[in-house]
Amino acid sequence: MLYLLFALIDRWLAPVPRAGRCDWLTTPVYAHRGFHDAASGRIENSPGAFAAAIAAGLGIECDVQRSRDGQAVVFHDEDLSRLTGKPGRVADETAASLAQVVLTGSADTIPLLATLLAQIAGRVPLLIEVKIARAGRVQPLCLAVNRALEGYGGQVAVMSFDPRVCSWFHHYSPHVVRGLVMTEASWRTLGAKARRHLALWRARPDFMAYDIGDIGGAFPVAQRRRGMPLLTWTVDNMEKAARAGAKADAPIAEGAGLAQLLGAQ
Repeated sequence: MLYLLFALIDRWLAPVPRAGRCDWLTTPVYAHRGFHDAASGRIENSPGAFAAAIAAGLGIECDVQRSRDGQAVVFHDEDLSRLTGKPGRVADETAASLAQVVLTGSADTIPLLATLLAQIAGRVPLLIEVKIARAGRVQPLCLAVNRALEGYGGQVAVMSFDPRVCSWFHHYSPHVVRGLVMTEASWRTLGAKARRHLALWRARPDFMAYDIGDIGGAFPVAQRRRGMPLLTWTVDNMEKAARAGAKADAPIAEGAGLAQLLGAQ
């Protein structure tokens, strides 16, 4: 009975996208943070990794943070140290100063989202993961991303773990395709199941990007069955590549998983 109630509310509060709105989402293999390979000097979320993905005909997934002066910059971590060796937070630096920070092991620096869009120029699809700190405000970064997207004609979607991001784009920029990123993190309680549905209802996404470790669970299976496009991450080995092919509509991949998927094309 509870399952049927959740299913009815899903259809009411989080309807599947209209035909044609985001059919392109399920066609490509997406390179997770670009086609990166540290041994070759292609660091994640770098211009070199994005250039390699474009050359291979791959879709691109990237991460964005907000700089101190309100620009959307392409970087995964809140802290700079892992990828640059520089202490400090992205949010405390201006976009101009971040553009001078070299990514360790490469000659690349941290790009603006606008720079990445110009680099892609509509040649391959792009997924932009909007990174929001826990309990952080969503509006400033959503505004920055939306400004960068103005006038862009390529296939692009935004997505986030934070359902408030999807909700913001639904209300203020509804033409932008939006997705909810989700992991179950071994939460199997009734309360956890309810929270997943609550996040879905708040987000009103066009698609979901689900943890590959949870892709066979009842929640993602039910969403895909009713017509919600289902992407999965991070596909980084052969076994996960096979699972993604069976359980999802498109993989977000890196490493051995990406090599396997490229070989199958």
